[in-house]
Amino acid sequence: MDIESHLTLLTRSFQHWIKRPLDEGRPADQSLAEFFDKVPFCLLSHNTASDPLLNYANHTALHLFQLTWEEMVIMPSRLTAEAPNREKRARLLDRVSRYGHIGDYTGVRISKTGQRFQIHQAIVWNLVSPNGEYMGQAAIFSDWTPLPA
Repeated sequence: MDIESHLTLLTRSFQHWIKRPLDEGRPADQSLAEFFDKVPFCLLSHNTASDPLLNYANHTALHLFQLTWEEMVIMPSRLTAEAPNREKRARLLDRVSRYGHIGDYTGVRISKTGQRFQIHQAIVWNLVSPNGEYMGQAAIFSDWTPLPA
């Protein structure tokens, strides 16, 4: 799936669950890829593998997690959390699977270089194709706090 199609899936699924547009304020002549690469919030998604791999991160998320695109697309999404926090992250994703979305997630994440940060009030939602097929999960957050090493 190309990036524009994937971002269409993210925006349609967000609209379905959250009942508001994810791409609010996007100029009509701007692609979703261009729009989301310039926003000041993190947008990420992962696929449906048994150990889900990240399959999208916008520029803000790549910068925060200190990843290149090439590193991101081969990274299991569980590695965005430190080992002690992965169980909490797994419970979060189970909640999202059951309810379709949550809008109040707060948790600690870690960058490639070990920089820890706490995200606040993240929205996490299931990605669902137009025919109802589960396609993974996505998250958006704009508030995070660096933590001491």
